[in-house]
Amino acid sequence: MNSDPLVYLPESPPAAGQAIEVAPGVLWIRMPLPMALDHINVWALADGDSWTVIDTGMLTAETTAAWQSAFSEVLGGRPVGRVICTHMHPDHIGMAGWLTRRFDCPLWITRLEYVTCCMLVADTCREAPADAVRFYRAAGWDEEAIEDYKTRFGIFGKRVYALPDSFHRVSAGDAIEIGGRRWRAVIGSGHSPEHLCLHCPELGLMISGDQVLPRITSNVSLFPTEPEADPLADWLASIASIRDQVPDEVLVLPSHNEPFRGLHARLAQLDAWHEHVLGRLLEAVREPRRAVDVFEVMFRRRVGLDLLTFATGESLAHLSCLVHRGQVVRELAGGVAWYRAVRS
Repeated sequence: MNSDPLVYLPESPPAAGQAIEVAPGVLWIRMPLPMALDHINVWALADGDSWTVIDTGMLTAETTAAWQSAFSEVLGGRPVGRVICTHMHPDHIGMAGWLTRRFDCPLWITRLEYVTCCMLVADTCREAPADAVRFYRAAGWDEEAIEDYKTRFGIFGKRVYALPDSFHRVSAGDAIEIGGRRWRAVIGSGHSPEHLCLHCPELGLMISGDQVLPRITSNVSLFPTEPEADPLADWLASIASIRDQVPDEVLVLPSHNEPFRGLHARLAQLDAWHEHVLGRLLEAVREPRRAVDVFEVMFRRRVGLDLLTFATGESLAHLSCLVHRGQVVRELAGGVAWYRAVRS
């Protein structure tokens, strides 16, 4: 995608733990992340005598310090009255338990995100399951990669503060009143099971989480827990649904990069990009290939062990989509999956 039709806010992003007001009563706060993508945007919405916080950052000492700074310098001594999480990835939900306990307030989240997070947190200190090892061997991983995976398995829970033992369920179409304004729940999937976006027609805002990002594409991966799924089809259907539900003129508040206008143009870009990748992938598997053999088609950078799980999941999601479309067949040989285009 060479041209960018999006229009970004002119302000520079806030420093960690600081804020910029992007609309009346809506604060843009940034939290640090210990990775190449070094930040997440969280949002504080004035809600009477308290704040509703949307997303929380990952469980790290740096995030804790940034929240302490925000409490004293940004939130004006008013407590957090509710935490809403768009989805269950650690950079979004990692500090939810810490915030809800500190302020004795509820967590609002969709059911599948809460339950899936609980399942992944429960893997902490557990050995990598045999099904998962078979899944990644089938993708073409060598023994070094398998051993690295076994060593790192269960790290998810170390990035998430103990979850609250209960939650308030948010469902598609729910109207949530925050600060006297109505925000409507818009649900997506593919990046995560039941991803929550929030649209406020009165303010002309959409908090998009990771479902719509301006400068990068959301990771859409196939995982060992549901090896026959088609998450890319789910994701493409979700962005079509968002286009139907949310008007183009909204200011989009994403979890990464800057707030922007041009929602429908971005959705069209994302749809076109994935279809382009699917077309390249279909050509690449005219001769049988494993998932690890298509990285050069999928990505513009070398994939090392640090990115191998993400790269494999995304490659498999695209291959699975082609299988579900009937354009590619998957054939097992010696425990390894080979993907081959169906000859017309």
